Amino acid sequence: MNALEIKGLSKSFGSFKLDNLNLTLPSGCIMGLIGENGAGKSTTIKLILDILHKYIGTITILGRDNQDNINLTKEDVGVVLDEVGIPDCLTANQVGKIMRYTFKNWNDGVYANHLKKLSVPTDKPFKDFSRGMKMKLGIAIAMSHESKLLLLDEATSGLDPVVRDEVVEMLNDFTRDENHSVLISSHIVSDLEKLCDYIAFLHKGKLLLCEEKDRLLGEYGIIHCSANQLSMLDSKAVLHKKESAYGAEAIVLRNAVPSGMNISPVSIEELFMFMVKGVE
Repeated sequence: MNALEIKGLSKSFGSFKLDNLNLTLPSGCIMGLIGENGAGKSTTIKLILDILHKYIGTITILGRDNQDNINLTKEDVGVVLDEVGIPDCLTANQVGKIMRYTFKNWNDGVYANHLKKLSVPTDKPFKDFSRGMKMKLGIAIAMSHESKLLLLDEATSGLDPVVRDEVVEMLNDFTRDENHSVLISSHIVSDLEKLCDYIAFLHKGKLLLCEEKDRLLGEYGIIHCSANQLSMLDSKAVLHKKESAYGAEAIVLRNAVPSGMNISPVSIEELFMFMVKGVE
């Protein structure tokens, strides 16, 4: 069973449109949703959660339509949105006591361990938390009620590099169980490149690409050459290119480039930037 299936999803807001989005997240995997601000990442996650309504298409979570039995879905899905909605007066300890009556599978011990690992103060009011501390509390909550699917919207935003690595490690541990999956959006592409099994590129509401990360990195490379050398390549070999007075740079299909040409590894961030510029 897939953890998440999105088919033909469209939603309009004035001049913005999420246009015919199709994504499949297999169980036991982590998918990174990459896109600039305004690309549609948060909109997609809010549609999955049925926070936003009146859309075209279908969304299936853990084999169930996302609009059916929302209380059952709530138990199985851990959520961290870009704004963690905790009342300002509450401490992390008080939040835990409330969540004990919110989720039937809430685990106090797991929650306490996450707070300790992420260095979240237990007696400090939420209003005094930094953005990074708020996100860490949100992550601790999402991972403490036996969730099968985590939906994380910019969950690493505001965290320092050391804590981001700790979160990456926690999410990797989480998906060692083949029944656990994660959809995480971020503009910090380096985090997702380390973490994810699948990568999806969103740009201005359109899905540019959704593929296994290792396949992407193995299939594509980057070349630096003269404009003349580039023009001699089969057009099907060149995914995107840019030329200047100093030469040319291109993202290419490795198996379609002559064996004598030097091909460098391409990062997920470079691939995303090339694809966005190619569309524009």
